[in-house]
Amino acid sequence: MLRVEIVANQSVEENIHEALKDHNAGKYFTLFPNVYGTGTCGPRMGDSIWPEMNFAMVIWCEEEEANRIAQAVVEVKEKYPDEGIKIFGIPTVKKRSKSDES
Repeated sequence: MLRVEIVANQSVEENIHEALKDHNAGKYFTLFPNVYGTGTCGPRMGDSIWPEMNFAMVIWCEEEEANRIAQAVVEVKEKYPDEGIKIFGIPTVKKRSKSDES
């Protein structure tokens, strides 16, 4: 299982959702609608100086779905190359059972 994180400018949020739907991926997610920070595309602070903001989406899924999510995000990135769209995949840590300890 993987934790997939998508962080992008709010201007492409609907595009991301549509692309995920087209790839039958990301049906279950957690959305952080207002995310502030500074990345390679500059500050996103939601204020009068840096008015843009990002959103973040977290999806827990199996590797096959993660690949479809990645493909959907790549397609949006190709369409909007200057919008600061990032995707990260983080593997989960397996729980050890008592039988594994012996």
